[in-house]
Amino acid sequence: MQRVFVIGGTTFDHIIYLPEFPQPVPQTIHDAKFNEATGSTGAGKALCLQKLEVPNTLYSVLGDDSFGQQIIKHLKKEQVDFIYDIDEKGTERHFNIMDEQGNRISVFVTQSSEKPSINISLIEENIRESDIIVLNIISYCKQIVPVLKHYDKPVWTDLHDYNNGNPYHEPFIDASDYIFLSSDNLTDYKKTMQSLMERGKELVVCSHGKNGATALTSQGEWIEEPALSFEMVDANGAGDSFFSGFLWAFMKGKTVRECMKYGTICGGLCITSGQLVYDGLTPEFLERAYLKYY
Repeated sequence: MQRVFVIGGTTFDHIIYLPEFPQPVPQTIHDAKFNEATGSTGAGKALCLQKLEVPNTLYSVLGDDSFGQQIIKHLKKEQVDFIYDIDEKGTERHFNIMDEQGNRISVFVTQSSEKPSINISLIEENIRESDIIVLNIISYCKQIVPVLKHYDKPVWTDLHDYNNGNPYHEPFIDASDYIFLSSDNLTDYKKTMQSLMERGKELVVCSHGKNGATALTSQGEWIEEPALSFEMVDANGAGDSFFSGFLWAFMKGKTVRECMKYGTICGGLCITSGQLVYDGLTPEFLERAYLKYY
C-alpha cells in the first residue's frame, strides 16, 4: 500500500465531561469525569491510519517536557512512526470541555511556536519516500508549504471549521489537491465547496457532524452521506477518523461514494471511545462494519 506522510499536529489534552455546558455564572461543579490523552489532528489521523495498517509517518513539534514525553510514549505504544522537533515553548496543551451531545469548548493553555526550528532535510526525506501528503493547518506547517511545491505529490488537507475569506487558510488551500472541511461556520457550504473546486481541486468533502457529510467531485457530482447512530462517549478525533477512513478506502481504489461510507463508519466508531481513535479498529473490522451498515 502507498505511504502517507502526516505533517503537523500533536497536543496533550485535558478533557472534562459535563452533561451540558455550564452557565456563565460563578459556580462549583462536582464529580466531573476527567481524562487526559494525546490530542490534535495529526495524531488523530496517524493513529487511525495505523489501526488501518496504512504505512505512515507523523511529523510534529513538541516540548522537551513531561507532556511531550507522554505523547511520545503513547504514539510508540501504538506503533506510530513519529518524528519530531523540539519546540522551546513546550508542548501545546488544550483543556477541552465536552457535553453529552459531543459539543466542545477548547481552551488553548499553551500553543506551539509559530516558527519553531524545523529540520527541513528530515521532512524532505519523508516527502520523497511518501506517496500522499496530509498537510494539517497548524501554524508552523506554513513553513513546509514552499517545500511541498518542489514535489509532485498529492496533498490532502483538513480545514476543520473553515470560514470564508479567512487568510490563515489560504496557504493550505493553495497547496492542496483534496480538501476536507466542516460546515460549522458556513452559511452556504455548497457555495463554499464549489468555490474551492473552482480553484482546481480534485475533491472537496464537507462534514456536518450528526447531519452526515457532502462530497463534490471534480466531475461535478454531489454525494450526500447521512451519519450513523453510535453511542456518544467522546467526539474528539471523530473528524480525523472520518478523514482517515475515507483516505484508506480511497487508497484501496473505492469510489468516492464508498469512501464516504467507510469514513462515516470510522468517525462514528471514534465517538464511542475516550481516545482519538476506536481501539478495536482494523481493516477486517471496518469491512465487516461496512457489510453490517450498508
